[in-house]
Amino acid sequence: MSLKAGIVGLPNVGKSTLFNAITNSHVEAANYPFATINPNTGVVIVPDKRLDFLSNAFKPKKTIYATFEYYDIAGLVKGASKGEGLGNQFLSHIRECDAIVEVVRCFDNPDIIHVEGSVDPKRDIETINIELAMADLDTVTKRIGKVETKARTSKDKHSIFELNALTKVSSKLTNGESIRNISLTSEEYEYLFKELHLLSLKPIIYVANVSEADYSNISNCKYLKVVEEIASKENAQVIPVSCEIEYQISTLESKDRQEFLSSLNQTESGLDKLVKASYKLLNLATFFTVGEDECRAWTFTNGMLAPDCAGVIHTDFKKGFIKAEIYSFDDFKELGSELAIKEKGKLRMEGKDYKFKDGDVAFFKFNV
Repeated sequence: MSLKAGIVGLPNVGKSTLFNAITNSHVEAANYPFATINPNTGVVIVPDKRLDFLSNAFKPKKTIYATFEYYDIAGLVKGASKGEGLGNQFLSHIRECDAIVEVVRCFDNPDIIHVEGSVDPKRDIETINIELAMADLDTVTKRIGKVETKARTSKDKHSIFELNALTKVSSKLTNGESIRNISLTSEEYEYLFKELHLLSLKPIIYVANVSEADYSNISNCKYLKVVEEIASKENAQVIPVSCEIEYQISTLESKDRQEFLSSLNQTESGLDKLVKASYKLLNLATFFTVGEDECRAWTFTNGMLAPDCAGVIHTDFKKGFIKAEIYSFDDFKELGSELAIKEKGKLRMEGKDYKFKDGDVAFFKFNV
């Protein structure tokens, strides 16, 4: 399952530094607008202590974690929806993503140029929301022009449905507002999100890039409170990080990371929090396959049935699905072995109607 989140923000807010930390790669992070022109792509491992536990128990030849893909997208500016500052390229890259990670500058530093000349998280968030909304309004207006006549003259059902859905969001977009919280039916959402790929419908996480000084005592950051107030109105999550510190952490050996985090009064890195929040944002969960050859985490969407989860591994597994042998990670952790799980009657045989749960350990039986 390919999952992509686009890292966006105004120029010089810390996007590329965050991306460097996520992937521990070395994309350009220059102190001037438009240093990043093409989207850089990086894959990050999803940390999961459950897989660590299973791997320690089974001693496999390979341990494979779930992954998440992040795009580092160049900075948006006012007028991006009209093509300003390479805006058309940036918006098209966002359109390809499942979710948006918006980096917001929440630190003062006279040596780092702000494209607007001052630090103001509220203004910066509004700038990006307006540009995404204006790009969507252009898409919606053009589509209304194509379906409006057909809906009113021929009474075509699908055209009427399209027109109603488009009209529902157009007034908010005209005002430059996000439509993430607008009331839509599941059919309307599928149409607007998956067919029209509206940008301001994409789920969002705000990353508040705070100063190194504020990171160890986050309540001191006045800018963070502004971002949290905005996010609460959108039912969005805020992850406070210091992008510079996160990059430093990413360069350390794993055994040294926890010691460094403890010195900052943190139990896990901001990046780990971001990856977990990205999973939650997209309604994702994890099941496991285990054995002597391989222990592996697989990503699925909550509510998926057993054959669809089998198909995450291989399409043949879905086509020829017979049943799935299932036990929960929690039972394995408590009882200590698969034999003990069987003896306690905790191993279940599940059919095609079974909805997978986060933490399921599965063995699929199929016949093609």
